[in-house]
Amino acid sequence: MTEPLLSLRNVETYYGPVLAIQGVSMDVPESSIVTLLGSNGAGKSTVLKSISGFVEPQKGTIRFAGHDLIGREPNATVGLGLSHVPEGREVFPFLSVRENLLMGAFARRDRDAVRVDMERMCDYFPILRERREQPALSLSGGEQQMLAIARALMARPRLLLLDEPSLGLSPRLVGEIFAIVRRVNVEAGMTILLVEQNANKALELADYGYVMEVGRIVMEGRACDLANKADIREFYLGVKEQGARGAHRWKRKKLWR
Repeated sequence: MTEPLLSLRNVETYYGPVLAIQGVSMDVPESSIVTLLGSNGAGKSTVLKSISGFVEPQKGTIRFAGHDLIGREPNATVGLGLSHVPEGREVFPFLSVRENLLMGAFARRDRDAVRVDMERMCDYFPILRERREQPALSLSGGEQQMLAIARALMARPRLLLLDEPSLGLSPRLVGEIFAIVRRVNVEAGMTILLVEQNANKALELADYGYVMEVGRIVMEGRACDLANKADIREFYLGVKEQGARGAHRWKRKKLWR
């Protein structure tokens, strides 16, 4: 069996004395899109931060492309081929769009290829070409999200971590961004781990999904199977079904067709 590109085993991460995620185990196969669902405060963003090195887990193992990630700083994980687009975009507000994109390629030395990738990002997100010399602060929320994703792609990662890319955006912009995510996955074979509140969109896009509740993974399965599960349909997709349970505490289980 092929080893997954990313593998977490029994990961526990604390914020001070507070246990944020407990016993998290998951796999992300190469060239796949995997989504991590759950309500606010479930621990989804902490999982991504634990992978990219923004917080350090106290227990467990995280392996990416054959490397142990725990204890590595974020700049070191970028060097291994991992890019993280955090919730809230966090572009460099007083740098231009062009300068933000170049910051994404700061660790690269292949300058000719960087220029090619700059043009590719503008093909993915044409508005960035129009806004190339504008400061990122002047962009709309949707344009800043596009810039944040494009900046992460400038590092040519093998794995892209996306945290709530649709947050605060209009349905039209959400559709555009998710279409680009799919395009990058198909054209470049890029592996993507997606945290997303819009469960409908996430399950349409993903190959496989995990559901978190109170710091634990409580359910996993193929995205199409999760989308058809009664509990998921009621509590995350907003579909009320006759006879659905009033509570949603699950033992962890896999869903197979």
